[in-house]
Amino acid sequence: MAVLGNPDMLTRKIKLCHINAHITCRLCEGYLIDATTVTECLHTFCRSCLVKYLEENNTCPTCRIVIHQSHPLQYIGHDRTMQDIVYKLVPGLQEAEIKKQREFYQKLGMEVPGDIKGELCNMKTHLDQRNGEAKSEETANKEAGEEKPEEDNDYHRSDEQVSICLECNSSKLRGLKR
Repeated sequence: MAVLGNPDMLTRKIKLCHINAHITCRLCEGYLIDATTVTECLHTFCRSCLVKYLEENNTCPTCRIVIHQSHPLQYIGHDRTMQDIVYKLVPGLQEAEIKKQREFYQKLGMEVPGDIKGELCNMKTHLDQRNGEAKSEETANKEAGEEKPEEDNDYHRSDEQVSICLECNSSKLRGLKR
């Protein structure tokens, strides 16, 4: 049996302050919301910031490379992995963003789009599981009066793609004075 690699090499400790520059938008200087990446150079920004910027420009805000002469919006894409990383590293950001979006639609008297409702549902399920209140899908469907679908075509698309473990390094902390 061959050993694929040293297990210690699979785990790397990184300080949060070193990551911050990679999870913030250079246009608004806030954490990435609806992370969108320029396909030409792979720089990432908030979707709303980048779309607004590209109304007047056709270059990347960071490296100034021409994205596309006439249709730069066709050469940007949603970066789910980056958004998942941001939501994992910044506690409460996802919940706050969903709340803002719901309030926005309610203020305008519009129905909340299904994807926002879905995110809220997934978030509630995740919180229930963390609190030890996880129910099987079949039990939840029966309680809701729904029939179990014949075939589940999700193929793990809704599974979390990113797992981050934060570790306290108490050996470097000084004790409190009394």
